[in-house]
Amino acid sequence: MNEFITKTVAETRGWAKEFAKTLSAPITVALHGDLGMGKSEIARTIIQTLRGEDTVVPSPTFTIVQNYDGISHFDLYRIEDKSELIEIGLPYAIANDITLIEWPDIALDILPENTIHVFITENKDGRKIVLKTN
Repeated sequence: MNEFITKTVAETRGWAKEFAKTLSAPITVALHGDLGMGKSEIARTIIQTLRGEDTVVPSPTFTIVQNYDGISHFDLYRIEDKSELIEIGLPYAIANDITLIEWPDIALDILPENTIHVFITENKDGRKIVLKTN
């Protein structure tokens, strides 16, 4: 288990940049945390690190998925039925891409064994980021 504490958004971005450099397809990263914990910021930083800092990375909250040439960024917050996961292309992305998933709980039973789970919480020291694999 790996644990990191970040005290600022800049430190969180710095951590995400270094983490991004360890990723190669196919790999799935499940981002867990309450609203405002930095899931989207981590995903955005990973994408910009791997696809260029000028890459525009809107939150996929309403589109559900955004694709960036081999990186798929999903937000499953609004998914209510597991059958929708096939419709939005999640299994294809998992098999082929670097797949970043915010709000992954509805998809946990289809995530591969090598999924990297990133748990983000807040405590008195700042943001605590914990990495676990299945």
